[in-house]
Amino acid sequence: MSNEGIAVSVQNLEKKFGAFTAVNRINFDVRKGEIFGFLGPNGAGKSTTIRMLCGIITPTSGTGTVGGFDIKNEQEKIKENIGYMSQKFSLYDDLTVEENINFYAGIYKLSRHDRDERKEQIIKLAGIEAFRSNATKTLSGGWKQRLALGCSLIHKPRIIFLDEPTSGVDPITRENFWGIIKGLAKQGVTVFVTTHYMDEAENCDRMTLIYKGTIIAMGTPEEMKTKFMRDEIIQIRVDEPEEWTERLSSVEGIKESALFGSTIHVVSPSAKKTIPLITKLFEREGLKSYKMAKIKASLEDVFVSLIEDYDKEHPV
Repeated sequence: MSNEGIAVSVQNLEKKFGAFTAVNRINFDVRKGEIFGFLGPNGAGKSTTIRMLCGIITPTSGTGTVGGFDIKNEQEKIKENIGYMSQKFSLYDDLTVEENINFYAGIYKLSRHDRDERKEQIIKLAGIEAFRSNATKTLSGGWKQRLALGCSLIHKPRIIFLDEPTSGVDPITRENFWGIIKGLAKQGVTVFVTTHYMDEAENCDRMTLIYKGTIIAMGTPEEMKTKFMRDEIIQIRVDEPEEWTERLSSVEGIKESALFGSTIHVVSPSAKKTIPLITKLFEREGLKSYKMAKIKASLEDVFVSLIEDYDKEHPV
């Protein structure tokens, strides 16, 4: 792939804090106009990576470019040409919606004409017309989220970085937010997003899973569930699933047993071999009311399995 089609590129990117390696020599490219998910549990290295890409902190080693600008030597250029939204939203509660937008327009040195034009576009995009004169502190988390996204887009960046943007908001608000994100991507904006909500990751064109500072898988959502998932998933519906989750872990061949909503998901190399063993356990315990079936792996199943395999292959 030529560099012309690449929005973000990193090679052997590393960040150390003393003896601790937060990001361990990672490599990836993000295509222009792509929604790229950067996924992993808390402490995996997601925010550290995004802060390096946004020019906020300097890498310990490795190279990278964002929008064609070098992440070590052109950090100010990067900041001028990207949008960035953190999970804390970076808004001023005592300012009104309009005043927050005006403030960010000033940071990016927009002319008065451009500021007024972009402000109307942002307010419409975020659907916050009714709140434009309200103090930001009076807004719900979902409306603050939309305003924060609008402020990060005021200068029409072609690349936006969203660090856990839907943390703490309800599922409907999250879904509406992703509708806006998809609309931006259709306009050619590159979206780099970190999240630990696996259902959200289905919205990404491609994604990478980072764990303990190391990239352990990368691909489309479908590739993650097929190419990278060596194990099979058995879904079990049973009364008192919390109690059975732990007891199922002792069955031969089960690698992982975890609650998944009101059901139990069991990870096994072979559902065909494991289902009869689970049936024997239930019969031995006198359990008659249950449902069990092999199902297609979800992204959450995939990530649990990959992380489990990584920990076994890299014991501390």
